[in-house]
Amino acid sequence: MKKLIKKALKLILPLVLGGFILYWVYRDFDFAKAGDVLRHGVNWWWMLFSLAFGVFSHVFRGWRWKQTLEPLGAFPKTSDCVNAIFISYATNLILPRVGEVSRCGVLVKYDDVSFAKSLGTVVTERLIDTICIVFIAGITFLLQMPVFLTFFEETGTKIPSIVHLLTSVWFYIVLFCIIGVIVLLYYLMRALSFFEKVKGVVLNVWEGVMSLKNVKNIPLFILYTILIWVCYFFHFYLTFYCFGFTAHLGILAALVMFVGGTFAVIVPTPNGAGPWHFAVISMMMLYGVNATDAGIFALIVHGIQTFLVVLLGIYGLVALPLTHRQRK
Repeated sequence: MKKLIKKALKLILPLVLGGFILYWVYRDFDFAKAGDVLRHGVNWWWMLFSLAFGVFSHVFRGWRWKQTLEPLGAFPKTSDCVNAIFISYATNLILPRVGEVSRCGVLVKYDDVSFAKSLGTVVTERLIDTICIVFIAGITFLLQMPVFLTFFEETGTKIPSIVHLLTSVWFYIVLFCIIGVIVLLYYLMRALSFFEKVKGVVLNVWEGVMSLKNVKNIPLFILYTILIWVCYFFHFYLTFYCFGFTAHLGILAALVMFVGGTFAVIVPTPNGAGPWHFAVISMMMLYGVNATDAGIFALIVHGIQTFLVVLLGIYGLVALPLTHRQRK
């Protein structure tokens, strides 16, 4: 019974957290106007162009992952690595952070790759991604420091009155985001404590983590890493040209919102729903876009990008058994 309750909480809490934040962000929103913009105000050629970068970000991640597996004596099919990435992102829509585990399970099933070792390579990937986003955030902060400081002040991070702080809706949104991160860290610590009890598993995970030092083609690995983040950025930035009210925003504004949105999706909600909207809308308003238009942008862009994740996940689920059936 306890296990069932825990599983239910893992499924329900992210949905509740994301739903709560979305409710506060869109509580007085004009959804009719958003529907009208979706039907008549979107440049779909730019949207398709941006979605192509979204697809390639997953493809490059799959190619890079294969590189880290090869030093472990694992040689999965390239398409399997890519399809596993597709599936992992779709899985995260249902159970945030479980996608990282699911992709390892895909390679266990189709390529007989050690689960523990492949999980170690995923840990390595996440460490590298963390370094990348911190680096990007540092540069962006230096270039647009006044914007970040204004954002912190207007969202309740820096205000002179404690009473004002406790009555700010944005304060509670940020508070719930922090709680979400703490819950995620709690589950990660529990997972680590479990691994510590099983030395053989820990050693395999550590071997996967250390696989990076034995990657044969480091320049190619670095290239893939750069391409992944370039694709992530253009997947977001090109959507500015899909709407008349954001087409004028420059690349620096896009960097600020990209960084803010990237940190927001750390909160364990389905595809960052809620925290991502909050961050992007708040920062977009600092660049002169009105609240309604900013809300429309976040709602439509996030919805379409989430739909892409679903489609790629379905493709991966269908393609994997078909390709392996053909090989037999």
